[in-house]
Amino acid sequence: MLLLAIESSCDETAAAVVRDGRQVLSNIISSQVDLHAVYGGVVPELASRRHLEVINPLVAEALSTAGVKAEELEGIVVTRGPGLVGALLVGVSFAKAYAYALGIPFLGVHHIEGHILAVQLEQEVQYPFLAVAVSGGHTHLYRVDAIGKYKLLGRTVDDAAGEAFDKVAKMMGLAYPGGPIIDKLAASGDDGGIVFPRPMLKKQNCDFSFSGVKTAVLNYLQKLDSKPDEKQIRQIATAFQTAVVDVITQKALRAAEMEGLQRVVVVGGVACNSGLRKKFAELSLVNNLSVYFPSPLLCADNSAMLAVAGDHYLSQGFTSQLELNAVSNWPLDQIHYG
Repeated sequence: MLLLAIESSCDETAAAVVRDGRQVLSNIISSQVDLHAVYGGVVPELASRRHLEVINPLVAEALSTAGVKAEELEGIVVTRGPGLVGALLVGVSFAKAYAYALGIPFLGVHHIEGHILAVQLEQEVQYPFLAVAVSGGHTHLYRVDAIGKYKLLGRTVDDAAGEAFDKVAKMMGLAYPGGPIIDKLAASGDDGGIVFPRPMLKKQNCDFSFSGVKTAVLNYLQKLDSKPDEKQIRQIATAFQTAVVDVITQKALRAAEMEGLQRVVVVGGVACNSGLRKKFAELSLVNNLSVYFPSPLLCADNSAMLAVAGDHYLSQGFTSQLELNAVSNWPLDQIHYG
């Protein structure tokens, strides 16, 4: 099928044209980083307004870049949730109207399902595999047996990993978004002997907690006699990133062993982190694992990733009705289309 895909779950507006759930003809993203940077985080109302401003021209650009006319489209997929409900509503409402005007089916799909399947746009990863979904809003582990068959193995009980990165960066007076900045600072590998805790690492389950390590950074900063200099900031960033990466990778390894899985797919915005990629590469050699990462563009929020699941479901006759509403919370292991 030739699909238009739309994403607006948080602070990126995205539109893509994808053929047969694999061939990406265009994947256009409009970022709102500059809009929210002054606030140190995403402001939901501002995000929704910006989505409204850019979604129509963005879709037009996606079609133009793909060399496709609207009349050629055979279906539309859009992120239904989870996410910021106001932002989601912009995408869902646009998709409904566009599909109705063209007389073609549309489907509201799960944001995390899109991330998990994004890797299939670039390389064929056989099922089953362990999905490690790490972003600003999610840190989850899933067993993936097929498209639509997901088993939740573990999740964060407080902050998501990406959220913790941004909050720690703000504590140190760094710009937003803080994750990429901390990653760059940590590239030196100099932690100055600082060791932050690895919350819940000793517990024999697959759940995460990042609030404790975030608080440990705050306590460390408060005990300093003065504002940290550049060297200290680099050391703190390195020690913090090392702690978070250790927790994510060790919990993922535990989940893979428990489920007898040899393939691991790491997705979401934090999957771009160089420290996380390096650590998973090391673990893959020692533990005989095959670890896959989508390219950075497909790790970030984008719309092409939605087309893998969208093409699968629409081809089977699953569609959404015009009464479909956006949902801020939507457990992946409870999704049901049709």
